[in-house]
Amino acid sequence: MAKQLIADLYGCGEILDDPERIRKAAREAIRFVGADIVEECMHEFEPIGVTYFAVITTSHFSIHTWPEHGYAAVDIFSCTGSVAEGISAKLQQLFGAEKICVQTVERRIGQ
Repeated sequence: MAKQLIADLYGCGEILDDPERIRKAAREAIRFVGADIVEECMHEFEPIGVTYFAVITTSHFSIHTWPEHGYAAVDIFSCTGSVAEGISAKLQQLFGAEKICVQTVERRIGQ
């Protein structure tokens, strides 16, 4: 039915506290998998950290950053499995992550 991918990106660079770079990276990752943005939202925390959320044509994804730890938490939910993997792989590259840990949950209707 659908796949939810949870990705932890470690050892990320300065992008983690730059809302505009995060928005550009997210948009590039979305284009990379052939999806479109339906709606997006961003919040910049004080003193540091950013949350980005996008409703995309195949479902949604979010990015939450902890710049002080070089860490980003990414959640992707999609009815197309390749979208989730594609977005996480592209974000690893764009965020300059040294390491990524991925968990996948299969979402099913019925039994």
